[in-house]
Amino acid sequence: MNIHEHQAKSLLRDYGVNVPLGFPAFNVEEAVAAAEKLDGAVTVVKAQIHAGGRGKAGGVKVVKSIDEVRSEAQRLLGSVLVTHQTGPAGKEVQRLYIEQGCDIGRELYLSMLVDRVSSRVTVIASTEGGMDIEAVAAETPERIITVSIDPATGLKPHHVRRIANALQLEGATAKQAGGFLAGIYKAFIERDASLLEINPLVVTGDGDLLALDAKMGFDDNALFRQKDVLALRDLSEEDPSEVKASEFDLNYIKLDGSIGCMVNGAGLAMATMDIIKLEGGEPANFLDVGGSATTERVTEAFKIILSDANVDGILVNIFGGIMRCDVIAEGVVEAARTLGLTKPLVVRLEGTNVEKGKEIMAASGLDIIAADNLGDAAKKIVSAVKGE
Repeated sequence: MNIHEHQAKSLLRDYGVNVPLGFPAFNVEEAVAAAEKLDGAVTVVKAQIHAGGRGKAGGVKVVKSIDEVRSEAQRLLGSVLVTHQTGPAGKEVQRLYIEQGCDIGRELYLSMLVDRVSSRVTVIASTEGGMDIEAVAAETPERIITVSIDPATGLKPHHVRRIANALQLEGATAKQAGGFLAGIYKAFIERDASLLEINPLVVTGDGDLLALDAKMGFDDNALFRQKDVLALRDLSEEDPSEVKASEFDLNYIKLDGSIGCMVNGAGLAMATMDIIKLEGGEPANFLDVGGSATTERVTEAFKIILSDANVDGILVNIFGGIMRCDVIAEGVVEAARTLGLTKPLVVRLEGTNVEKGKEIMAASGLDIIAADNLGDAAKKIVSAVKGE
């Protein structure tokens, strides 16, 4: 789960991290009132969407008067911002962050993430702040350092020294690094974050460290113990189909292809997507119904798949271990009847009660294409979608 910049900064402020003063605004008058409270010579008007690249897309503007704040708020609110992370459809701006301007001396990059290979929190730091870290990695990788933190010890002084040296911090600024890093590390750990990115981290003209931007993502599996973080969720920033899927404990991610997939198990779902591509098709989604799907959940899974106008056919691939094939078959038949399915449907079942599952589908009278194995299933659905 991701949150907005202003929410991330509010959270970091609670951990003693230095961030600029600012206020969220949901309409023009709130934006003007926020600017008046800041009472500064320079104000920054920032569009709040869950995507990077806002500045390049015109979503971050530095202004020097209340009238300019009003004008920029009117321009941004309700507009659609298209960045390299939103895709061509863009995202509608529904809120702003009105922030106090600052004197920027240097722009740096700092982030924390969970490295699944080492099972440690890893800090990524670079002197090339304000740029996409992917571009820095591709063009000047020597300017990026990574520091792994052992969960048994936590952040230690030697970590801080190495990061401060990599960022070329000196004197009083370098002394601030310990407190700054301790604050973001504590926030990361205590809030079950999966990503914390500060880009740019700035050194002000007075030599202070300041988180000028902040992006935070959280482990969905830990949200049950992070009620206050969960309360920050903005459903309007998420794909409606993915939100609907989460209500039924379905793991769904929309993709750009034309073949809908319903599979049990994340690994099997990924293999299914791969073999569809191998046969010349394109998967329309990742959908894992899990190991305890009911007829209702299978029906909802079909509804979600078919809500995508790009879907021209569906492949159901189930290995019945904990999940019984007859339960899946009943759900498939019920969903096909309820929804009046007219698009090609290929079903491959294997495992517990597989014969009973096949009997249920055969007796349904529906036009369900049975497959013997995954390769056969992929060939049949790609062929059916292409009209071959």
